[in-house]
Amino acid sequence: MLQIGDKAPDFEAKDQNGQTIRLSDFLGKKVILYFYPKDDTSGCTAQACNLRDHQEPLQQAGYHTIGVSIDNEKSHLKFIEKYSLNFPLISDTDQKVVNLYGVWKEKSMYGRKYMGTVRTTFVIDENGQIAQIIDKVKTSAHAAQILK
Repeated sequence: MLQIGDKAPDFEAKDQNGQTIRLSDFLGKKVILYFYPKDDTSGCTAQACNLRDHQEPLQQAGYHTIGVSIDNEKSHLKFIEKYSLNFPLISDTDQKVVNLYGVWKEKSMYGRKYMGTVRTTFVIDENGQIAQIIDKVKTSAHAAQILK
């Protein structure tokens, strides 16, 4: 399990436009790497829109926002266009990144157990180290949790 102070695992994955994103490309910058279960669901939309609406203060604080889910590029593009999201979403259909960060876990709903992404945010500092882990995400006030 990753902890504060650990080196954030590097990864290479495609965003909604098929562009390759590597965490190592952001060395020297602060990154909000947030993992969410599914595009265009109520909690995930509230979280994405909260981050969208607070991009200016987040950027002023030096943060670059990257969302990650196991949805495909087409789904991400639709989600971004529908809600005018102003940051990239990584398509992790092979679950490499969610496994690398330990957020692909057994979940339970209505007594049924299944594997899925646990909503978690990793705030990564300029040196590529994990500065903060938010595992109790307030979807409609997420930017405030990061900026506190």
